[in-house]
Amino acid sequence: MKTMKIRNFSIIAHIDHGKSTLADRLLEKTGALPPRELKEQVLDTMELEREKGITIKAQTARLCYQKKDQESYILNLIDTPGHVDFSYEVSRSLAACEGALLVIDASQGVEAQTLANTYLALQNDLILIPVINKIDLAQANPELTLEQIENILGFKREEAILASAKKGIGIDEVINSIVERIPSPKGDPHFPLKALIFDSWFDSYRGVVILTRVFEGIIRKGEEIELMASGAIYRVEEIGYLTPKPQKANRLMAGEVGYIIAGIKELSHARIGDTITEKSRRATQALPGFKEAKPMVFCGMFPAGESSVEDLRKALEKLRLNDSSFQYEPENSPALGLGFRCGFLGLLHREVIQERLEREFDLNLITTAPSVSYRITGRDGNIQEIKNPSQLPPPHQIKKIEEPIIEAFILTPDRYLGAVLELLEKRRGEQKKMEYISTQRIFLTYILPLNEVVFDFYNQLKSVSQGYASMDYELAGYRGALLVKLDILINREIVDALSLIVHQDKAYYLGRRLVERMRKLIPRQQFEVFLQATIGKRVVARETIKPYRKDVLAKLYGGDYTRKMKLLEKQKAGKKRMRKIGRVEIPQEAFLALLEIR
Repeated sequence: MKTMKIRNFSIIAHIDHGKSTLADRLLEKTGALPPRELKEQVLDTMELEREKGITIKAQTARLCYQKKDQESYILNLIDTPGHVDFSYEVSRSLAACEGALLVIDASQGVEAQTLANTYLALQNDLILIPVINKIDLAQANPELTLEQIENILGFKREEAILASAKKGIGIDEVINSIVERIPSPKGDPHFPLKALIFDSWFDSYRGVVILTRVFEGIIRKGEEIELMASGAIYRVEEIGYLTPKPQKANRLMAGEVGYIIAGIKELSHARIGDTITEKSRRATQALPGFKEAKPMVFCGMFPAGESSVEDLRKALEKLRLNDSSFQYEPENSPALGLGFRCGFLGLLHREVIQERLEREFDLNLITTAPSVSYRITGRDGNIQEIKNPSQLPPPHQIKKIEEPIIEAFILTPDRYLGAVLELLEKRRGEQKKMEYISTQRIFLTYILPLNEVVFDFYNQLKSVSQGYASMDYELAGYRGALLVKLDILINREIVDALSLIVHQDKAYYLGRRLVERMRKLIPRQQFEVFLQATIGKRVVARETIKPYRKDVLAKLYGGDYTRKMKLLEKQKAGKKRMRKIGRVEIPQEAFLALLEIR
């Protein structure tokens, strides 16, 4: 196939704006799958993706389309993940395209992630085709959405396509626009091989499967290739493309999109964004944009109930095969025993991993509160990153603590502005910009500590705006802050899994709220239980869980007062001895209480 007849495009959208449904209609219209194999959200292969209405893993499909009385075209659809946690994967998928369909819900209009995706696509020099979707809904307002894409995104309204992916309206126009408006790929098949890895996963029988876009040269079956970032060399065993079913081929030429299997056993060798080249005729320079996936949110995972730490370790190993951005290392907690400290790209990534562990491997887990990595500068000048509050050095050894910050982009109707601003101020937000982008919608840009966002921020934003506000963010580096370690003690013993690093001004309030909540969640024991919140050696809050008491005076009919006192003192001594050897079982709800106190 000549490159003139190839179109590489992606579909980008805010969550739940109809991206997967539009992909289904394109597959149906081009006959990529027979009617009996068509189902809703064909490219969303995971059960979780269907439940949550988001795309977690990028997929690709090669569509064959023939215009009336003309030659046929190959349309390579590269589906992208649909959440901010996977923004790096989105950027690499977009780098493999020449154009994109920007899907906007006609009933909701332009959202925060729509803006972020538009900027990301424009940074990759893509041709964007706006598609106003869901025009068949009773609450749809296509005219207002067209105004928004003119005023906010800078498109001409004539460029937009009115469509309904569910009803199949406007699909022919979408396909014709892809052919006519998106340029064909450039690249010389005679140059040394340069191919971009935009996704990869582990197959139990074949090893790592790589999805790639060839920019220069040709990949042939049987030749040796080099992965430039890792330096690993492999021989290509199988080449092909997805329709979305795998179809074998002998080669992939410049401009084409397909898959490679080369007997790779380590997913870390085939990193997203890496460049593939020939071993015999190596490219002088890798394709730009590659970076290591760096976890930003951390939490401890410990087995509970009948699950063992060995079961958890095996499950984590298997999950790691399919997700190189997820990291874990052993952790020993005095309160919870043996477990693992896990690192995630974001909160959704953490939620997906935890649900997969519980569903696919039938594990019962206790997870500690999410935290972020902090940069500590010691008095001796050494700089270290800590992922766990228990690793924080004593205050006298610390010169400076820095926390990660984000630049948050929030779109909200103006009637909820007061409540949204109040929430942002409570979370230590710093306003950077506020502008009206339409008569009733406001676009806010805020600098926020990541630590304040990982604790239930998104749910509260939706709550104060009755579900109308939307948010997107990007990391903006580190910033110094007055942070302290808040410890929770049970019977004067520190429970490290409940430790938090918090801002100095919030420490007393959080400590008070946390011990009050835990007093209600931890069941009563046969002995008195003290709960304390401390900063260093200073106790900032205390609660007491009263013990169960047996009525030891019931057998007395009267007599001297000293007889009663003797029995009460004997019971008191027994309770004191019991507290020394007794152990308090901490339920999972106590750890979840950390998520609700902000």
